[in-house]
Amino acid sequence: MNLLSRLCPGSPLNRRNFLHVGVVGGLGLTLDQYFRFQSASAAEQAPGTASKGPKAEACIHIFMPGGMAHQESWDPKPFAPVEYRGEMGTIPTKLDGVQFNECLKQTAGVADKITICRSMTHGEAAHERGTHNMFTGYRPSPAITFPSMGSVISHELGVRNNLPPYVAVPSMPTNFAGSGYLSSAFAPFSLGSDPANPGFRVQDLSLPGGVTPDRFTTRRNMLDAVNDHFKSKEKSDNLDAMDTFYQRAYGLISSEKARAAFDINQEDAKLRDAYGRNAAGQRLLMARRLVEAGVRFVTLTYGGWDLHGGIAGGTRSQLPAFDQAFAALINDLSSKGMLDRTLIMISSEFGRTPKINTTAGRDHWPKVFSVVLAGGGIKKGFVYGKSDATASEPEEDGLTVEDLAHTVYHCLGIDAERKLMSPGNRPIDIVREGHIRKDLLA
Repeated sequence: MNLLSRLCPGSPLNRRNFLHVGVVGGLGLTLDQYFRFQSASAAEQAPGTASKGPKAEACIHIFMPGGMAHQESWDPKPFAPVEYRGEMGTIPTKLDGVQFNECLKQTAGVADKITICRSMTHGEAAHERGTHNMFTGYRPSPAITFPSMGSVISHELGVRNNLPPYVAVPSMPTNFAGSGYLSSAFAPFSLGSDPANPGFRVQDLSLPGGVTPDRFTTRRNMLDAVNDHFKSKEKSDNLDAMDTFYQRAYGLISSEKARAAFDINQEDAKLRDAYGRNAAGQRLLMARRLVEAGVRFVTLTYGGWDLHGGIAGGTRSQLPAFDQAFAALINDLSSKGMLDRTLIMISSEFGRTPKINTTAGRDHWPKVFSVVLAGGGIKKGFVYGKSDATASEPEEDGLTVEDLAHTVYHCLGIDAERKLMSPGNRPIDIVREGHIRKDLLA
């Protein structure tokens, strides 16, 4: 048995395996965790054509895992009975008559730059299914795995400035944030470490010990020679796909500017303080660095919001840091002239029950909850939709996951009615139902 057969049992001696083991293995790289293709037999889908007039160049998706309570954040009900409103107070915002939770003091000061959607709704009360909805714009299906919005955006808009189109901070938060039926080339590149950690360093951006820049270049030249040889002998769509794989990996490692985008230590210390030297602050600051450098879509997570008990204490321990970081992000993007070019979305898999339960918490509730949008293409200083008096269901303009996805794609210049091809060459809509909510648009 030859070496390749021992390393890849059951695999044919083909070009893909030869390059993966021989060349990438020779470099000692692990970037294939991001750039690899799920199968050499799955043809690469060519990027589509974006719709005309995109208003945003990038998107930052801030996901609050666990199910963030709308009542204890964006949609408090101060005039409801105490068993509905809970024990927390509220704070007025820059918008007349609009109040936020007491912990959102700094965000209240930038409310004139954001849109609060208070009528988000779907029917999935389980964490996994609700998360699938919010990341893909699709209800879960046993027949197919749908790609996340980040992966679709990566597929449609492609690479800019040698940076991965889609990055997860600090890591992919859920399998539903992945590439689904698309090639794994469109999955997120994960930092692998929290930028708030002392000595933070992104995995895979340095050459391993013993590999000099000259040796790196030599290996690249060897790969080019192998590529040319196989191109002259084979007629496979996968050859171009594999070229894309290696070009992205080499581009990221060899570009000093691309690597610098991940170096949060280059930020001014005062700005890092303004965001907050914690998970919320440094993750949001890293997201701003990445979209400024050319990343198309950043997804990041913060906190744990599955507060079945002690919801007031859980909110007070987590929300102030996010409040500081989010207000800093809005002000930072605005001061840099980037806010109108950067779409921001804050979401969670669902909201929480209208009534406080016996353990002073709230349970799962997908019938109505809140999301926040800001930046590229979105109205400023606006409240979209309305929940009823006890935050139990939408009273006006219920916003579905399909409508939200349509609107996000539209702001990035992507036609959500376009069809992508599954591995079985079955055309599938980017979003199957819903429509653009034009009332959300600037």
